[in-house]
Amino acid sequence: MERDILVNLKGMSPDEYSYLRQILTEMNERQSQNFVAFYSNRRKDPQEILLFTLLGFLGIAGIQRFIVGNIGMGILYVLTAGLCFIGTIVDTINHKALTFEHNRKAANECALLVKMMDNPPLNSI
Repeated sequence: MERDILVNLKGMSPDEYSYLRQILTEMNERQSQNFVAFYSNRRKDPQEILLFTLLGFLGIAGIQRFIVGNIGMGILYVLTAGLCFIGTIVDTINHKALTFEHNRKAANECALLVKMMDNPPLNSI
């Protein structure tokens, strides 16, 4: 019986699960374990992003944008009070999509890293 290597990642949506399954089909057992180790450190939980988004209503707008790597939007949110709370409201509604986009990029980067570890580039002299 095959053990699901993704079972310990909390707050995973079905879309994220199927996306990760698709990435893992191209990897062997060792690569899969390395991928999950790297990915679990870079992955963001949608509930945490929602919590940071809700902090925007208390006057600390934009934290969620910094966390998912949108530094420019984070600065804009800080300077404009979450675009006068409209951006904060939109991010509250779309926090799962915002998180999935970040996690998808992180998964692609981790998969590339794992593949590069097994196939290092040839150094030409």
